[in-house]
Parts: sequence; C-alpha cells; structure tokens
Amino acid sequence: MLGLGEFHKLIIDRDVSPGLYLRNDNGDEVLLPGKYAPDAFRIGDVIEVFVYLDHDERPVATTRKPLIEKDHYAYLKCTSVTSIGAFVDWGLDKELLIPFSNQAAPMRQGRRYVVYMYLDEFTDRLVGATKFNRFIKRVDVDVKRYDQVDLIVSHFTDNGANVIVNDKFQGLVFQGSIFGDIRVGDRMEGWVKQVRPDGKIDIVLQPEGERGIADSATQVYEEIRRNGGVLRLHDKSSAEDIYDCLGMSKKVFKRAIGALYKERRIDLNKDSISIREGD
Repeated sequence: MLGLGEFHKLIIDRDVSPGLYLRNDNGDEVLLPGKYAPDAFRIGDVIEVFVYLDHDERPVATTRKPLIEKDHYAYLKCTSVTSIGAFVDWGLDKELLIPFSNQAAPMRQGRRYVVYMYLDEFTDRLVGATKFNRFIKRVDVDVKRYDQVDLIVSHFTDNGANVIVNDKFQGLVFQGSIFGDIRVGDRMEGWVKQVRPDGKIDIVLQPEGERGIADSATQVYEEIRRNGGVLRLHDKSSAEDIYDCLGMSKKVFKRAIGALYKERRIDLNKDSISIREGD
C-alpha cells in the first residue's frame, strides 16, 4: 500500500479518461487526476507525486507540493472552524482537519498555528494537531553537542523560544541566546548545546566550539572583504550594530576577530577592522 502523506516515485502505468494510473514495483496503484498530469509523458516514465485522500476519502496522487508532510510540522493558516474541528490550508484541494481534541487552545479562523500532521491509526486519515506533546520523542535522541539541526519555533515562554528539533525532539533557545527578531513558525538552523537527561535539548543559534569560531571568523573576514577591506565595527561596538551587520552575537564576534587577529589576518583599529596588508 502507498503511504498517505508521503512522496512516492511511481511508474506511469496507463492513461485513462480521469487521468493517469501510477504504480510502484509491488503493483500498488493510485490515480493521478488529469489536471495534475504532465504535458508530455510516456507510459513507463517515473514521476514523483504526493499521495493523500481526496474529498471522497479515496487515495489520490498530486504533483503539487503540500506545505506539510506526514510526521512533520508546519506553520499553517486556519481557514474555518466547524462543528467537528478546525481546517487549515496545507496547499492541497482538500484541507487538513484538526479535531477539537487535538487543539492546544481553541483555534480561530484567519490565524496561523504550528501544526503536526500524522496518520490516525483508527481512521486511516491524515489529521493535524496543535497539541503535540505526545508526538515529541524524549528517548533515543539521535543528536549530540555541536550537531547542526533544523528548527521550527513552536512558542515562547519566559525562558526563551521553544523549538521543535529535526521534526522530532523538543528544544529550547534561552532568552539570552536570542539575537534579532524570531517568531512563532520561523524555520531556521541551530546547533545543539547539550542534551538533557530528560531528552530535552538546549539549542543555540550560532555554532560553538572551535568549529563555530572558525565559521564565524570566515564570515567576518568575507564581510570585511565585501566592504573594501574595512569594516566599521570593533570590539566596543554595540551588540545591536554587530547583529545588524553580521547576524551574530557580540560574544561570537569578539571570538571571531580574536582568532583572525591571532592569525595576523586583520588589524584592530580604534573604530574599525581592516584586512592586514599582504593577506
């Protein structure tokens, strides 16, 4: 059986009046409606499609790319609230249902929410949830310190930004580690600072350790070069000016220019940094 909520590479098996029938190597079939069929094709071609249930609850394929896949998170807009729950736009003809029991708080039409989509084992339908603690994995955490990870911001607390890590784990970016404007639903890269015994992960938005210093030093050096060899920043510059220019914290910036100076690649001037002659 072809998994719902997933992409599949399938073989074009036959051309019929409703569209194209596609199959995999096991003989499982699904219809690709004619409106999604490519302009030019041959029987036997391989095509990548997304499989979901249509309005009649039948498996159907589409070449359109949805805003969310099964077992993933996305920031989606609520289009309506009905007697059975809320519906969100996920980029396909049939909207995604979020039952009331899956809502962390009552959803409102027109607002956006971080949504998790999964296949309900009782109904065999794709459904969404904004209450997703039960989907967070707290064991077998497969990331470690210094690993680069993908993040989506789920909500904020007094401690900082709560994030979903690699669409599987729960993480926190502490308030003191946030520089610049980040919002619920933002997707970004982060780095693991530590994995706690309870499975939660502390995240930073800039790499740490020797690798982090090297990456930041390269970024600073390239910015100096783009500015004609002189950058109007220095170790006394404000954290806001540094972030606006380089997108990094003052702490990381000072470590980066320290490394560049130690390598004799830059000169530290009173009100600027410049590339050392001969470099």
